[in-house]
Amino acid sequence: MTLSKIFKNTLLVLTACLVLSACATKKEITTGIDGSMQGDVYTGTDTVKYLADGVPDRVFFATNESILTTASRETLRAQAAWLRKNPSINVVLEGHADERGTREYNLALGERRANAAKDYLMTYGISSDRISVLSYGKERPVDSGSNPLSWSKNRRSVTVKAN
Repeated sequence: MTLSKIFKNTLLVLTACLVLSACATKKEITTGIDGSMQGDVYTGTDTVKYLADGVPDRVFFATNESILTTASRETLRAQAAWLRKNPSINVVLEGHADERGTREYNLALGERRANAAKDYLMTYGISSDRISVLSYGKERPVDSGSNPLSWSKNRRSVTVKAN
């Protein structure tokens, strides 16, 4: 092999490695000090309602994810504390998704999100008998826009009092 051919092959392998590593890069999700969205998860307060005084009723998720963020876990800890003080109240966890994806995919994703919230509440002592899970998928958006901010507001799990 000539030196030129070895150089070309090495350059080709390095280029391929760079391209593949760029494809595998995962977007990191961060939130600002004020709770605003930075990255892929909406954590602001303009769509947040309250389960109880000072206890937010919803948590938000990244695209195609059902993993709880740090902000989501903080909200769910507050919900669990309130639920422990109010043992007669049962809740329904409603899972939601944004408009992208099929109806079936989003219903399954909404269910995974609601179950992630349920599992977390259970780790803080809330009985599974007090928690129901319901997925609406993309059927009940809180923001009907078709842009990244709207989508991030719709990727959520909402805790509501059961009737």
